[in-house]
Amino acid sequence: WYQRRVPRTLNQAKLIEKFHPVDLIVNLDVPKETIIDRLSKRLTHLASGRVYNLDFNPPKVPGKDDITGDDLVLREDDRPEVVSHRLAEYDAITRPILDYYRAKGILQVFSGTESNRIWPHVYLYMANIIQPVNSLQEDEKII
Repeated sequence: WYQRRVPRTLNQAKLIEKFHPVDLIVNLDVPKETIIDRLSKRLTHLASGRVYNLDFNPPKVPGKDDITGDDLVLREDDRPEVVSHRLAEYDAITRPILDYYRAKGILQVFSGTESNRIWPHVYLYMANIIQPVNSLQEDEKII
């Protein structure tokens, strides 16, 4: 059983356990500076929701959507000062939840700045706990 971004409060954490045992909590610890940097380089085409990143997926023409040529915008909630404030709120809310799971011995923290470097560690850790799903053969893939 897998839940993403749940629980959001300590009371929710305790309530979930009344209905379903929690065996493992994985927390991805990414430096605040990395998150702020990435989000401040995210540009959005508002009409379609297409998202670009100046480092990882830049538009072909700076500041313009690849398909329509419309202007791209930095959303208000992606501005560094707003992201910093949101992260401070997130830390205040999640710290008690992480402390709760740490005390129960079921919290595993993975630190890093890039998913392709963090994921192998998460995968190896979880593969020792649960049976990995084997990759489907080419002719078995669901379209």
